[in-house]
Amino acid sequence: MRHSPRGTPPARFSCAGPHGCHEYTVHIGSITHGPLVTATLPTSVRLAHAMTITGNASTGQPAGGNVLPPRQVTEAEDLDAELIALGTDVAPTAPRSVVPDVEAAPEQAQRPAQRWWRRRPDWRDVLAAVTFIAVALYLTAPLWLNLDHQLRDDPQDQAFFEWMMAHGARVLTDGAYPFFSDRMNYPDGVNMMANTSVLAVSLPMTPVTLLFGPHVAFNLFLTLALAGTGIAWYFVFSRVFVSSRIAAWVGALFCTFAPSMVSHAGGHPNIVSQFLVPLIIWRTLRLRQPGRAVRNGLIMAALLIWQAFINLEVLFMTAVGLGVFCLIMAIVRRRRHPGETRQFLRGLTIAGTVTLAVLAYPLSVQFFGPQSYHGLPQFVRNFGADLASFTAYSSHSVAGNAVIAERLAQNPAEENAFFGWGLVILFVGLIVWMRRSAAVLALGFLALLFGAMSLGPRIFLNGINTGIPGIWAVLHSVPVLNSAVPTRWAMAIAPVVGFLLALGVQRAIDLVKTQPAARGPIRVAMITAVAMALVPLVPVQLKTAPMAPTPEFVTSGAWKQYVDDNHTVVSLPLPDSGYPDPLRWTAITGQEMRIAGAYALLPNQNPLNPSDRTALFSPPWRPTSGLMASIRQGNPIPEINDTRREMTLADLRYWKAAVVVLTPQLRDTEMLRAMTGLLGFQPTWTGGAWVWDVRHLVDDPNAVLTGPDIG
Repeated sequence: MRHSPRGTPPARFSCAGPHGCHEYTVHIGSITHGPLVTATLPTSVRLAHAMTITGNASTGQPAGGNVLPPRQVTEAEDLDAELIALGTDVAPTAPRSVVPDVEAAPEQAQRPAQRWWRRRPDWRDVLAAVTFIAVALYLTAPLWLNLDHQLRDDPQDQAFFEWMMAHGARVLTDGAYPFFSDRMNYPDGVNMMANTSVLAVSLPMTPVTLLFGPHVAFNLFLTLALAGTGIAWYFVFSRVFVSSRIAAWVGALFCTFAPSMVSHAGGHPNIVSQFLVPLIIWRTLRLRQPGRAVRNGLIMAALLIWQAFINLEVLFMTAVGLGVFCLIMAIVRRRRHPGETRQFLRGLTIAGTVTLAVLAYPLSVQFFGPQSYHGLPQFVRNFGADLASFTAYSSHSVAGNAVIAERLAQNPAEENAFFGWGLVILFVGLIVWMRRSAAVLALGFLALLFGAMSLGPRIFLNGINTGIPGIWAVLHSVPVLNSAVPTRWAMAIAPVVGFLLALGVQRAIDLVKTQPAARGPIRVAMITAVAMALVPLVPVQLKTAPMAPTPEFVTSGAWKQYVDDNHTVVSLPLPDSGYPDPLRWTAITGQEMRIAGAYALLPNQNPLNPSDRTALFSPPWRPTSGLMASIRQGNPIPEINDTRREMTLADLRYWKAAVVVLTPQLRDTEMLRAMTGLLGFQPTWTGGAWVWDVRHLVDDPNAVLTGPDIG
């Protein structure tokens, strides 16, 4: 038997169970956290059967009434003893006969285990939920207070998701096909499954989209994504993994508002919508529960299917993390729990079978349907997290420096690491402090694995390519993995750190209760360590910028005089990542308006290499779209001749154009002069836009464009 820590005498308790009565010694200095500290004893008697501790109880209360009913097993005990009994040291003393509490046993045996979702939240839970809502509103306040503004760092993705909100509403109101749309990039269309269509959000938010428009719907989507993720993490932490609400709150706060999450809140609401991730983690660990394979498998499948229609990338990263963690824990626990893996696999098989059956058709559309693609562009697959970014501070944090962050990240929406020196040191310290737990060591390994994967195929340090290959160099061409952005694996570290923070704070709180003499120093050390690590990471509000107004030509419905369901609106320039405004035009009309061009993930259509279906962020350039994009970028107007006019007419017919529309913008005068020279007639100023009516050219196969050479 091990000796107790100096100054902490071992506490004794008596156990009454089916295998007889023995006396055990618990080393109080080793008791950590958990709603109820339990362990599997050598005699196969659970502490939860009936336990009386003399001295301080595991809850920190006097032990006089600390008698637990038989088989009142906590959710945490069912999930993972390693996560709820870090460092618990239980050893039997010499067996001796004791008298069990036989009178209380029958009554306690009939008391059902309380399920956390049936437990009524108290004021502390409500206060925690309010804090997550408040922080989410604080971050998104610039969007709510200025409805004519858009996100500054990633406006193109905001326009894209506003379009997706309109698509979801159209699916419900018009019965549109959910997995493909020709409302942009006509006539080729867009594969909705190959783009993050967020149908699991856009469909239930249809009333908001119809009543207030897609712009307000996007703002609400982003705000609820942050608040909902925080609340979900808090309730899973507080009901499953830790008993302290403070510990749960700290862990959930970091999981929700980590630098990577705030970075992606600048344009990727689908990525910050992680409210299902803690539930998926919880239900995955519950697959080990004996006799509930079907029930647990079906619940798990429902969560996986739901998440698949929010963001498959987050689901994939969650699956990889859980797979690695569960594999490690299965190896560690195989001798003490020989049937656990078999039971887990039963539930997992049911969950996987149901999930694949439901998702088989949508996934077939994604990978093999029209406008499907095979992997992201090569330059995106090379996006790796700079090694120096792990100890730097994000531009979205109070301690951040925008100049440094710009050097270490591809763009402000991809600041996926940026944990800062304080948190890196605390992370290492927590691993060392709780190293006796296999679960904590597994979490530490998982964080290191995600960090290594996030470095990309070549490791960069302070913006300089070291030439050293990363492990992603052998993974980035693997099917499915070639559609992942490597730097985003660093984003998956945040929940791991959140777990360790919750467990570490819980352990410190338990030490305060079990070692009252050291209460002051423990509290000071805990608060100081957490504050030094997390205060520099406090997020700042999202940056916004004025949004280009939608022309009255669109909002008034004047476009309907020209455009029927067989024709499109062609904007100048055509929409792409630098000019996403036309996506908002069609979204505002409820997608009644079709547009040529797109900002979306679309397959390459290289005539020199037809087999190349690598994704692009806009359709392959046609002569007219390439010309206008070049002019907008500042290049001079090229010579306008009959050959170029012939190509323009072919483009307009390909797009089934009814009108060509140019709104006031950068270099609009040059684009106006070029298009007028190509078409041979002046546009009409209508509803805040220059409009060329080209129906007579597109619908008449004998029409030609001729004129003098210009330029």
